[in-house]
Amino acid sequence: MVATEFLDQTERQKIADGIDLSSTPAAVDAGPSPAVGSADGGGRIGSARGSSNGTGDDAERIARAGLSRVIEPGDDAALEKFGMLPAAEAWQWLRSGRPGLERWSTRLAGVDPEADLERARSAGARFVIPGDDEWPEQIEVLAEAGRLSRRGGVPFGLWVRGKADLRQAVERSVAVVGSRACSSYGEHVASELSGGLGDSGVTVVSGGAYGIDAAAHRGALAGAGITIAVLACGVDVSYPKTNTALFDRIAEEGLIVSELPPGCSPTKLRFLARNRLIAAITLGTIVVEAAVRSGALNTAGWAEQCGREVLAVPGPITSRMSAGAHLLVRERNAILATCVADVVEAISPLGDRLTTYPHAPAEPTDHFDPDVRRTLDAVPVIRPAPASRIAATAGLDTETVQECLETLAEADLVEYVAPGWRLSENHRHSLGHHAT
Repeated sequence: MVATEFLDQTERQKIADGIDLSSTPAAVDAGPSPAVGSADGGGRIGSARGSSNGTGDDAERIARAGLSRVIEPGDDAALEKFGMLPAAEAWQWLRSGRPGLERWSTRLAGVDPEADLERARSAGARFVIPGDDEWPEQIEVLAEAGRLSRRGGVPFGLWVRGKADLRQAVERSVAVVGSRACSSYGEHVASELSGGLGDSGVTVVSGGAYGIDAAAHRGALAGAGITIAVLACGVDVSYPKTNTALFDRIAEEGLIVSELPPGCSPTKLRFLARNRLIAAITLGTIVVEAAVRSGALNTAGWAEQCGREVLAVPGPITSRMSAGAHLLVRERNAILATCVADVVEAISPLGDRLTTYPHAPAEPTDHFDPDVRRTLDAVPVIRPAPASRIAATAGLDTETVQECLETLAEADLVEYVAPGWRLSENHRHSLGHHAT
């Protein structure tokens, strides 16, 4: 850990006075902010809170924008190096040129946080930081959620594109994730679930990728709900390119979110870091289709570490794309999700919005005792038979069978046609027998 005494009194006074400490070269794609650590050993850099008015021109916001450009998401080395410092001090210390910061200093030459903030505004986006009214408090769970794939921690801020309020949008939300190379079954299920969730007032969050992600976003847009795409690139970058129209519609009706500044490109590690945001801001994660090794299972792992619900949609046992979902149910206690009601119950307070077990339709014989049902099973469909023959077939005495036949006749299930008994016309029709 680094103590604040590494900063001299002049530098600390500049921060206290709100002096602009940023440089002004052209912006570069240096990468997203890490969700890094706080002084108490959690996953956060910068304990100071941003201003609630969201003006975007204060020292705290500029510092966090700069850090999000220079430091990769979830960088453990940054956590160890800067974990004791508020964001503004960490930013100044990083720019001081001190030895031991070469890991990040190579990016500093092209960093201009104010230019990034302006570029975001030009793209219809904003930079939301801790302390803003729009900041989703539940994301702070990442400070204590540990690490996966050597990534972790709370982001310095979130770049948000769209008209909706981020905090309100994620108050009741679920993540719907899965394979890019999904089956038609998986695509259909993701779309139907997301549409139903939207109609139930639940925001659908996904990653904007091909396959399940895109199907989830489209399903939510087709319903009455909001959808949020959390990207592993800048909010002004369409990746994949073929989803550009989808991203534009999401920005119009929902939100596009990233911890990366404008213009940043996606990388494999950025996708893995992005998954923690999807898991943290939602109440639960639904895996629709996923192979045993997949990004969707990485998101499910983050959901587990954040204390969120994990749900899995069953698929064919012959499908490789459902193997990961089945693994979650068998080995990691995921909740089996077969309908919207299952999801709503899982994310609701304990005892609320409970689903009922499915039941078969009631049969007219359900209330009869066993002897009556045995008698009915022994009655011929078309050709009448005497009570004695029916008794022999049923394995009951004739007197009991006669009483049962009268009970069945009152229920219009059998009829007497000399010389014996057969099923009634109505009962024959109900069973699909139409001959007389």
